[in-house]
Amino acid sequence: MVLRSLWTIIDHPEDLMPLVRLKMAVARIEKEIPAEPHWAFCYGMLTKVSRSFALVIQQLCTELRNAVCIFYLVLRALDTVEDDTSVPSDIKVPMLQLFHQHIYDKNWHFSCGTKDYKVLMDKFDLVSTAFLELDRSYQEVIEDITRRMGAGMAKFICKEVETVEDYDEYCHYVAGLVGLGLSKLFHASGLEDLASDSLSNSMGLFLQKTNIIRDYLEDINEIPKSRMFWPRQIWSKYANKLEDLKFEENSINAVQCLNDMVTNALMHGEDCLQYMSNLRSPAIFRFCAIPQIMAIGTLALCYNNIEVFRGCEQTSDMPDVYCAFYEFSSMLKDKVEENDPNAALALKYVETIQQACIKSARLTNGLRYYVGKSRRFLMVLITVLFALVSILFARFLKK
Repeated sequence: MVLRSLWTIIDHPEDLMPLVRLKMAVARIEKEIPAEPHWAFCYGMLTKVSRSFALVIQQLCTELRNAVCIFYLVLRALDTVEDDTSVPSDIKVPMLQLFHQHIYDKNWHFSCGTKDYKVLMDKFDLVSTAFLELDRSYQEVIEDITRRMGAGMAKFICKEVETVEDYDEYCHYVAGLVGLGLSKLFHASGLEDLASDSLSNSMGLFLQKTNIIRDYLEDINEIPKSRMFWPRQIWSKYANKLEDLKFEENSINAVQCLNDMVTNALMHGEDCLQYMSNLRSPAIFRFCAIPQIMAIGTLALCYNNIEVFRGCEQTSDMPDVYCAFYEFSSMLKDKVEENDPNAALALKYVETIQQACIKSARLTNGLRYYVGKSRRFLMVLITVLFALVSILFARFLKK
């Protein structure tokens, strides 16, 4: 992910200084993090389990930053319980359903997960301690979303994702609700109007469906039990069993199924653009836009790509988002083959996204987010050097 972001910077040298400024701002913000052990743990854990989000979360204003940090950690802990296939269902289901109550208990913790996620669960009492220091308006949002998400996760522990309707419902519980919760936190901060549930839900579904598509192989090979989120209604058109798609003899059908899944995700693209175009706060905009750009780029790379079965962008304003969506959708459009059974629908959604971008009248001429294959090798070499410089720069800031 870091390499992709740096590739973009190399293709856009003008984006280097904004990124440096953002890193310096985050370095200053880190000095403002409360010294209390529970807050130090929360922000330290955020950088370990949030992957792409830690940087953009930390550049939010103090009050909202704390709320989003705790919101993320609470839901990450909930997700850790759901993800741990070694936890028996008779223990997991009631825990998911009651998890929203545990966030008020300074003494509660539960051992599950692995690596950093296990540390988060073992020391969850520190997260609860920080949660109890948030303004009540933030607490109510976090509790409500955690309750609804836990109930939804519990439902799908005992239910397979059979239909596309099931798929949308599952993605709503695990990601759409995150979108709703974030919109309510933004509103509670006074920085944004309250977005509609429909647009907020689409923001989450677009990211979640992208992750489910990208993580096919990881989920299907999960030990001790595989995790299957691709809906049977889609994959059964191409295989007798979902795991059959990873075998070489099924490559043609696998790619067609993959394209079907990507096409399904693209239906949320226009809503995402509408949601982001309504935002006023630059920090909240960056927080929302960067993951969405990464998602449309991931879908473009996955489309028609058999390697899915084999084993962040820097942005500053809405025109950059429109350009990224337009560029990545163009990249995806070029990969659509006429004989693919989902070609017409995929092209329809791509055209919808591109028309939304064109109608915005804010496309930046010449903005390119990915370069041709002939330059990739040179870019990788430069990227490695840039990464080393970035590491040294980060160490210098800490002195």
